[in-house]
Amino acid sequence: MAIFEIDKGIARRVRLSEFKLEKDLQQLVENNLETIFNCRLIATEFSTGSIHSGRIDTLAISEDNNPVIIEYKKVASSDLINQSLYYLHWIRDHKGDFQIAANETLGKDIEVDWSDIRVICLAPEYKKYDLHAVQVMGANIELWQYKTYDNGILNIEEVYKRTTSTSNQKTDEISSKNPIMVEAGKKAALTRKTATYTLEEHFKNLDENILELFNTVRDYIVTIDNSITETPKKNYIAYKTSQNFVCLQTYKKKLTLFLKLNANEVNPMPRQGRDVSKVGHFGTGDLELVIKDLTDFEETKHLINEAYKNIGG
Repeated sequence: MAIFEIDKGIARRVRLSEFKLEKDLQQLVENNLETIFNCRLIATEFSTGSIHSGRIDTLAISEDNNPVIIEYKKVASSDLINQSLYYLHWIRDHKGDFQIAANETLGKDIEVDWSDIRVICLAPEYKKYDLHAVQVMGANIELWQYKTYDNGILNIEEVYKRTTSTSNQKTDEISSKNPIMVEAGKKAALTRKTATYTLEEHFKNLDENILELFNTVRDYIVTIDNSITETPKKNYIAYKTSQNFVCLQTYKKKLTLFLKLNANEVNPMPRQGRDVSKVGHFGTGDLELVIKDLTDFEETKHLINEAYKNIGG
């Protein structure tokens, strides 16, 4: 991908640069962890103990309170995949160690969600064998590629994320009866299923009208861009790319959306919305939208697009 600077109508190609040390990349990411991956730092160079004799580059927790491991390489290396897989299995067997580290750094009120563990690999490139290996393993490993440029621009792009369908038998039955679900079903490959939570848990008790509304809202969100994934959590459904931009909660008579927008910048504030930046709630996002029917949704769906743009796509 070529990058150009535009000055008075003249385009100048920006040269690629590189980090002098792998540690420089790690420090940059850790110092900007919330901005880049919307995670909170727990530890750097976290020791896995004398028996395992390893050090996790960056140990963090996601906005959904899932454990996060980040491993870095300054050059392409298949060792990055092997190390990441090793640490993924380690953390599954040492949940207590992670919980203690999270409590020491972030406070005792941290409740870790073990339904999903994110492992992020960050390197300047990946070989085709690495991509194939991750696909075959089926492990929850994300491959991110970075490029840095002479003008100080850092580009980070996800090149592989393991995705599986959240559809189960009941979801398929609803899809066959409800035409609104047909198009949404095409996005199944983008939907990530956890071992604990499913979509069906969020819509099984909805009124028929709210179920139809749910399907419409869901379909609209996942078709904004192919990179969007849908992740059911215990108390909400997260829609994300590199981070959440919508969290959706279902109720018998309504849907509640939390959008990653600065509520103070939403003008005018819709009648369905309010600022919840200082109000405790499940999910992430400072703008709450209460959607009770299609009219509510049509009047506010442009804000979903704004939330998507707000996180940088």
